[in-house]
Amino acid sequence: MPDAREFILQNLRLEPAPGLPEINLYRAHAGSRLSRLGDTPPYWAYHWAGGTVLARYILDHPESVCGKGVIDLGAGSGVVGIAAMKAGARSVTAIDIDPNAVMAARLNAEANGVTLTTVQGELTAPPDADLILGGDVFYDAVLAEKMSALFTACVAKGIEVLVGDMGRKSLPIERLEPVAAYEVPDFGQAQLLEARVFKFKGSQTP
Repeated sequence: MPDAREFILQNLRLEPAPGLPEINLYRAHAGSRLSRLGDTPPYWAYHWAGGTVLARYILDHPESVCGKGVIDLGAGSGVVGIAAMKAGARSVTAIDIDPNAVMAARLNAEANGVTLTTVQGELTAPPDADLILGGDVFYDAVLAEKMSALFTACVAKGIEVLVGDMGRKSLPIERLEPVAAYEVPDFGQAQLLEARVFKFKGSQTP
């Protein structure tokens, strides 16, 4: 297995993130040879609508994160956490189960002149934080149920939760309050699509 840091620096291109010209990311291209990093799909090397819309909202509304301790959950490339730091967050911890994503988030933060605390693993209980940001964390039914339980516990502890998603079937819409909508790019899509930012609520709407 190649060293992830050197592989990313040598094989990915540092360029503006789609829909987020304020942020530069190490991104995949035709010659990246990402299969050399292992069998896990390298989702962190591409752009996804949920993360993009959440980062766009944060950059446009810095008051949403300013001065707060933030968790970027399922961080991937770290784009959401980077947006939060650029918008004035007190601190950001980027959490992902993929060690290559953790390294990518660290390198992307360095490239943007901000600092993220990066953690490989899962968040299983409410953290010591003011705000949790989850871009594209409801992509299947099993994960959606798990995230809903975690976010419910977090809201009960007084932690705000913001979610970015492009409208997946597993999205627990009854637990979400719409905050904003943007047309953003999504990996594999030729045209912009509408994605939304939601606030996760502590109880279901009757």
